[in-house]
Amino acid sequence: MAKRGGFQGGMMPGNMNNLMKQAQKMQKQMEETTKELEEKEYEASAGGGVVKVTINGKKEVTKVSIDKDAFDREDEDLFEDIEENVMAAVNEALRLQSEDERDQMGKITGGLGGLGGGFPF
Repeated sequence: MAKRGGFQGGMMPGNMNNLMKQAQKMQKQMEETTKELEEKEYEASAGGGVVKVTINGKKEVTKVSIDKDAFDREDEDLFEDIEENVMAAVNEALRLQSEDERDQMGKITGGLGGLGGGFPF
């Protein structure tokens, strides 16, 4: 026998509306946080501070700084290490940005993981 006045799926219409409002609020917060993150800068260094790299929240390298005073023009070994140090600094800056992004989004989603910003509503 069918139930009268019920809602299919066991959820009341008011609860579904509340859930949708919460999801829309979460989506807006995630969009705002994404914008804030994109405006941030992250700096990391390698080689004892000889190489510094700055990226923005869009994961674009915005600055590379090499301390020229640290180089002896005749020290070829040091020049060979420059590429590795630049790569290490860039990777560390990107790691810092990703960690901050994950932390900020986690505050919004309450650790729901996997929801990202791609809500279909």
